[in-house]
Amino acid sequence: MKQPQQGGGGGGGVLGVRFESQRFRLLSIVVGCFLISVTFLLSSRPETAAFDTLSPKPWLEEARSTPTTAIKTVRSSPSPKLGGRDFLVDVAPRQGAQGEDHGRLPQQQQSAGEKTETEWVKDTVIIEERAGGAGAGGSERAEQEEAESGADRQPGVEDDTQAARTTVQEEEAEAVHHDDLPVQTTTTKPAVETTPTTKPDQQDQLPVPGLFSDKETTQNVGGRMMKLQAEQATATTGQQQQQQTPAIIEPTTPLPPLCDFSDRRADICDFTGDIRLDANSSTYTVIVGPATPAQSHKVRPYQRKGDKMCMGRITEITVRTSSSSTSPPPQCTHTHTAPAVTFSIGGYTGNIFHDFSDVLVPLYNTAHRYAGDVHLVMANVAPWWLIKYDKLLRSISRHAPIDLAKAGAAGEVHCFPHAVVSLRAHRELIIERDRSADGLATPDFTRFVRRALSLPRDAPTRVADGTGRKPRLLIIARHRTRILLNLADFIRAAEEAGFEAAMSESDVGDSISRVGAQINSADVLVGVHGAGLTNMMFLPPGATLVQVVPWGGLQWIAHMDYGDPAEAMGLRYVQYEIGVEESSLKDKYPKDHEIFTNPTGMHKKGFGFIRQTLMDGQNITVDLGRFRAVLQEAIGNYLAH
Repeated sequence: MKQPQQGGGGGGGVLGVRFESQRFRLLSIVVGCFLISVTFLLSSRPETAAFDTLSPKPWLEEARSTPTTAIKTVRSSPSPKLGGRDFLVDVAPRQGAQGEDHGRLPQQQQSAGEKTETEWVKDTVIIEERAGGAGAGGSERAEQEEAESGADRQPGVEDDTQAARTTVQEEEAEAVHHDDLPVQTTTTKPAVETTPTTKPDQQDQLPVPGLFSDKETTQNVGGRMMKLQAEQATATTGQQQQQQTPAIIEPTTPLPPLCDFSDRRADICDFTGDIRLDANSSTYTVIVGPATPAQSHKVRPYQRKGDKMCMGRITEITVRTSSSSTSPPPQCTHTHTAPAVTFSIGGYTGNIFHDFSDVLVPLYNTAHRYAGDVHLVMANVAPWWLIKYDKLLRSISRHAPIDLAKAGAAGEVHCFPHAVVSLRAHRELIIERDRSADGLATPDFTRFVRRALSLPRDAPTRVADGTGRKPRLLIIARHRTRILLNLADFIRAAEEAGFEAAMSESDVGDSISRVGAQINSADVLVGVHGAGLTNMMFLPPGATLVQVVPWGGLQWIAHMDYGDPAEAMGLRYVQYEIGVEESSLKDKYPKDHEIFTNPTGMHKKGFGFIRQTLMDGQNITVDLGRFRAVLQEAIGNYLAH
């Protein structure tokens, strides 16, 4: 600029004109900025009439009557995604003094380079942009979108819904593409991370509740997605949820009862999980979470639940739960991948009837589903018993049996993924198909026995096959009680009827394979009521069992113990009930004694009396005249074939 000439009046005039020109331009800029601001405010709030702006009294009255306020947040971020822009948006309404805690966002820790300043303002929406981030066109488009967003909103909706939406920022972010779904006001999900990292485009699409529609929130502004203050609101709300709920505990499904005490014959425990068997204390421990209710049960794994004297000799097994946080679980010395089935071979075992009815039949019913991949854990072990039934046990399990007493003495802890304590027993020597978990029945067990012992016959002799072979009749001889006194005459009568007759004598220590092979060769098995009739399970299907029932009203127990099982095995069953003259009791009691006149009435004295007097206290002399009818019936079954 040229220096004014000194002493000339014209120079002072020029200087004055220039000074007035600068003032005029400055005033024009101020007026223009004012007009632009007014235009921007009117365009961003189209529902506000012009006279409301000129006359602030109605506006102030509305402000006093309407307690709705909002947070104006000024956020500066050097993030390259935002291009160095600042956005000021009202995002969190406040309704009255009661809702102050919900309206005011808590202070949150910002990342490096970010600063947040918060103040309360009337519902004001301002979007301000620094120069250098994007072109002027981007700023104009942003302002245009703000205006369109305000025009699309329905009046009154924002004021009614902002307070509820403040606490559910996360749900609205997920519902941005599902505007037809209702917004939930509660959530059981953990707070999400402040800045998602899976999809960059979703970072820039967080909605601002009550300000933008879903479509406008996801529009591209200035060549990129606009990221509004809703991100900060979502992060703050998530942090507030974390402060209110430090940890979300997953709902714990109650553990089903470990044991079932409803069965008439045995209490049964069946459980899955992290299972530790401390053999020394005979305790199964199931490791559970700290929130799982504790359980503890004691069972005796033998199938004579109602016999207190018998059950008193059975080892008691404890089944309980434990949390590793309350007490350290026993450490495994042996870890197995196969399940365990635990049972006792105490009680009445040693008697072949109880060997099968109390142990082997229910063991097959319980362990069959594991197809041999199961560990047999045994209490009250007798070594001779394991030797006698070795083939059957090996056919049930391919693993060596675990003797609970020996394992306890060695301090062993066996760990399993699944365990069953006690066996599923139905009726005597019977598996009922409708009660079996695997749909098994008694013929399945007898077939299993024949295969395990390699018994050759699966059908009785056919008399009409042209070979001239006679049906084979086998008599089970007894040597201590219920002895068949006229056995020799009995054998001759059988041979006269057309049978090949023989006598079977076996002892407890005899090999089960040898006994099974002998019985399997017979077509008819005859015996006085007693454990020896249990050998009928080695008979081929279709063979005949004849039970001689002693005197004393024992028909019911005879049919229950052997008649029903024989029919369940697919055998023909004949029951011969002796008379008073065939019993040795006639030599001990007078003819008019109650034992002859009302024998069933004496059952009220208990099973001890029945066993001692009616079973072990008499021998039998069969009336062969009567018995020949039974022999003819039996031989007729084979002649018919």
